Amino acid sequence: MSSPTVLQIVPELHTGGAERTAVDVAARLVDEGWRAIVLSDGGQLVDELTATGAEHVAFPARTKNPVRLRRNASAIARLVRAEGVDIIHARSRAPAWSAYWAARRTGVPFVTTYHGAYNQKSWLKGAYNSVMARGDVVIANSGYTADLIRARHPFAEGRIVTIHRGTDLAAFADPAVPQRAEALRRAWGVPDGARVILQLARLTGWKGQAVVVDALAQLADRPDAVAVLAGDAQGRADYLASLRARIAALGLDGRVLLPGHCADVPAAMEAADVVVVASVEPEAFGRAAVEAQAAGRPVIVSELGAVGETVATPPTVADAARTGWKVPPGDPAALARALAAALDLDAGARAALAGRARAHVRAAFSLEAMTDRTMAVYRDLLQRRG
Repeated sequence: MSSPTVLQIVPELHTGGAERTAVDVAARLVDEGWRAIVLSDGGQLVDELTATGAEHVAFPARTKNPVRLRRNASAIARLVRAEGVDIIHARSRAPAWSAYWAARRTGVPFVTTYHGAYNQKSWLKGAYNSVMARGDVVIANSGYTADLIRARHPFAEGRIVTIHRGTDLAAFADPAVPQRAEALRRAWGVPDGARVILQLARLTGWKGQAVVVDALAQLADRPDAVAVLAGDAQGRADYLASLRARIAALGLDGRVLLPGHCADVPAAMEAADVVVVASVEPEAFGRAAVEAQAAGRPVIVSELGAVGETVATPPTVADAARTGWKVPPGDPAALARALAAALDLDAGARAALAGRARAHVRAAFSLEAMTDRTMAVYRDLLQRRG
């Protein structure tokens, strides 16, 4: 009997949650002796994908043209029959429509992953989004996303499975990380002996950088605390200018640093004393919070969307079992209090929290946990199909 074949489809293979997860799942399929095929318009992750032993098929998966979507459905159906595909897994809305029609024509099980809180401001947009709830299994990347699917698409009830996005934790155990972190602190211009409050996110209003600035202003008794807002403004010149003006108005020049994009996430987390996720709008997952805990750093997150699911705090756990803090979104005073609590931890308390945080993310948010649960979905579908 030939090995099962899973076909995943994404618009393209550049960096992003859906793309990264497609590559990670393909690698696990190959490790299990299955065949993995990914359809996309190409991108920088293609070489990494094929290096795992998975196959990439160049495909016009970015199109949203209704006529082309129908043609794509026919092309996918032909590929499914020719390659003996057992499962189709769609990770984005436009190609999901083509994949859905192809799956129905061929009788192959159809899986979707709802990767984000898609904009749904009209009936038409809701109809377009609904394809992501039409899978035989609908994977939500968080409990928040699962609740969103139930609210928007009640017909999906009973087919929704929550599988949190997985993070490659091995990168945080690299022995070279501390040296890279020291180099990063120097590159950022962090003064010697300063305590670093890190927010690692693109510079945009809903990520809450202004909240971090306002919270730091309330820590006047901690002149050694420096906030590093590491992220690319991605052309948002007005927002960047407003941040700089706010920093100057609050007398925080030199205490709030805007170094731009940082690609070395493990080193950035290692360089921090506290990590903040200050979003003021819901996020569909909380990768930065997971990465902070993987690095053993105290983390403070907005109690909003899915980010709070990633951090263990009272009343869900005892205070002695916490791995971070949750604060109301857009509340600088609450954030300042949590920052003070995190910065006040002595060496023993920091070490204990770091150990709990690492154990927490290994159990629930590792790459292995995500791919284990995804493989279980695939196996169950094949068993049901007989």
